[in-house]
Amino acid sequence: MIRKNCILFLVTILLFIESAASAQSQEIRLWPGKAPGSESWSVPESVTKSASGDRTISNVVDPTLTAFLPDAARATGAAIVVAPGGALRALGFDNEGVKAAEWLNSKGIAAFVLKYRTLQPGSAGARGRGAVPGGAAGARQELQIRNANANPEPDDPALAEVLRMAIADAQQALKLIRHNSVEWHVDPARVGIMGFSAGGGVAIGTALAEHSDASPDFLISLYGPSLMDVNAPAHAPPLFIAVGSTHFNVTNGCLALFAAWKAAGKPAEIHVYDGVSAGFGMAKRGLPVDTWTDRLYDWLVARKITTR
Repeated sequence: MIRKNCILFLVTILLFIESAASAQSQEIRLWPGKAPGSESWSVPESVTKSASGDRTISNVVDPTLTAFLPDAARATGAAIVVAPGGALRALGFDNEGVKAAEWLNSKGIAAFVLKYRTLQPGSAGARGRGAVPGGAAGARQELQIRNANANPEPDDPALAEVLRMAIADAQQALKLIRHNSVEWHVDPARVGIMGFSAGGGVAIGTALAEHSDASPDFLISLYGPSLMDVNAPAHAPPLFIAVGSTHFNVTNGCLALFAAWKAAGKPAEIHVYDGVSAGFGMAKRGLPVDTWTDRLYDWLVARKITTR
């Protein structure tokens, strides 16, 4: 009898943990029906896992937003869309998505991981090996960056089209959060976007677009330069950048983005970490770059986006 009661107790605890976890995260489709512009895409989505168990998602056709809401007692009202990177060809969904969302939740910030559309196999861009941030590098020659545009494959129509779609997905995510702000206990005037690598390029695209309820209130780019010409608009939001000092093409692109924001008289902060030549995500390296989240949190507090 005691053994039976113990088993029932353990089952109850496991069910409680499972239900609590599902209550903390919720995946929402971004568009009613098929996403506009990719209705004919037919290659199914695929997921691979690294040795550590981190997921990488490819062939995204049906974009979604996964909501990670902080404990109500800690919620500050701030909200951030998190756009993982992957060269517009894949998404590092855990290291640059879920883990970032969990850290934001620990600070009382609502986080929403964006699964945006990526390049379909068989397209011209999918066959190439260009160095879109997060992708495979070709010949090691730094870009000549003009207008803060660090897109290494600007003439690839397939990549240009999927970038446009990814930005539309991010804009839809920002609108969705504001539409559900009461339900999710979010201040609609404190909704920003954070992008890693190519996800940073997607995030920047939302800030450069015409001002609307799909515009971010603040912009965070983690080793993600702009993938289009930058003409910082009057509504350009405060910008935070963190990047390695020798990240091929990306470092100079981020510096150019910072300079464009400052030239327009818009608030911007940049951290360039020595000894770092690639993306860092939420991984620890035993280097000063490990504290980028502390610097970001200081910035969010200083800008009164959140509170300690």
